[in-house]
Formats: sequence, C-alpha cells, structure tokens
Amino acid sequence: MTEKRWQDILFSQGFGTRRVCLGLIQQGLVVHQGAPVTDPDGWVDTTDLQITVQGEPWVYHAQAYLMLHKPAGTECSQKPSLYPSIYTLLPSPLRQRGGGAAAGVQAVGRLDQDTTGLLILSDDGKFIHRMTSPRHHVPKVYEVTTKHPIDATQIAKLIDGVVLDDDPKPVAAHTATQRDTHQLSLTLTQGKYHQVKRMIAAVSNRVEALHRSQIGRLTLTDLAPGQWRWLTAQEVSEVSAKVK
Repeated sequence: MTEKRWQDILFSQGFGTRRVCLGLIQQGLVVHQGAPVTDPDGWVDTTDLQITVQGEPWVYHAQAYLMLHKPAGTECSQKPSLYPSIYTLLPSPLRQRGGGAAAGVQAVGRLDQDTTGLLILSDDGKFIHRMTSPRHHVPKVYEVTTKHPIDATQIAKLIDGVVLDDDPKPVAAHTATQRDTHQLSLTLTQGKYHQVKRMIAAVSNRVEALHRSQIGRLTLTDLAPGQWRWLTAQEVSEVSAKVK
C-alpha cells in the first residue's frame, strides 16, 4: 500500500501547481468514491485510485506509460516549427504532470512529421533511457511504401547491410520482408537519424510513405490516428524485450 496526500496526488498527476491543486479541492471539484475531497492534507491509498476532477474521470498512475497512434502532419516536439505538436493530442494533465521545466510525458524516440504509427510516451527517465539506448537493441517494425518496385536484390542488400553517409560501418535490417511490389516490412534495432529513408535510398529506391507498426512486442492494432491509451503493466515489461 502506498499513501500520499491529496494535494500531492493532484500535483503529481498534472492538474496544475500546488496552489491550483489546493483550489480544486477547496472548490469541491475533486471527487473520490462519490464524495468531494475536503482535506488537501488528507492521506489516501493510491493503489487502483480512481477520482473525478472537474467532472472528468482520472485513474492514478505513479508514472505514465502511453502509446499513441501518430497521425501524419504532426511533429514530435514540444515546440513545433511547421506542424501541430503530437502533445496537443493528449489531455492537459499528461502534458503538465511532474511540474517544472521537464514537466509532462516525453516521446520515446521521434517520428518525422510525415511518418505515421506507434509512439510510446513516458515520464519515467530510466525507462526512456533504456528504450533509446543503442546497446539495448529494441526492435522496431516499419511498413514502407516505395516509389519504385522492390526486388530481391534490394531486400538482400538491406539484410546484408548498407553504408550510410555518416558512418562507414554497414547498417543492416534485422529483417526485411516484401509485402507487395512497392511495399515491405523492415525491422530495425538501431535508431539512426532518418534511418529507414536513408537505407531505402542506399538501395536505389525512395520512401513514399512510412508507418511504424511495432516496438518490441507492442503492436499498433487498436487505436485510430490521433488516439492514445495507457499501457498495461505487462506491456511496459514486455515492450523493451531485446532481440533474441
């Protein structure tokens, strides 16, 4: 059992500054088990805690682990330049939780504005580091649509390894499977800048559309573009499984 004060719970979940959280309680806008919370310094067990804040239901999470189906035309940046930020797709508490300069969840790796698919977001720094570490080799699956037809020679080169312009060491796909004349699935365990597009260019082809369908064992199957959901505890433990 883990107990916390009500005011600390609201602050940790991203409902505003401590003063704002105090005001929510004083105005009777925080409801637990059908009754308004009245004591900001009261203690409560956070296990499976469910509350309503300003009429909206909320489930307490000590740390946030989410999956998001990134739509095209969005940037994975808190300060986007040309396109809307993916963070605008999330409710305000997820963008504010924790407070301070590093408040809110962060994308675990980025996708280009024109790339769609699976993003994981979290406020767990150790989890983010583990997932993005080059030594951890978390596999990511991309569905690629190419400008020119794909042939067996291109597939073989992608699996054997191609040289990118910033590194003389060949970079190889973990798997490469042709799906159609202009479509293939690539599984990568590295995380180089624009890696898929550069690898396809290295075999004399070009990416016309790119979609990430899987990270580790986590697949994007139940969300429409722009939708998000919490990850289960089992999904969090499985998503960072290394390549065997």
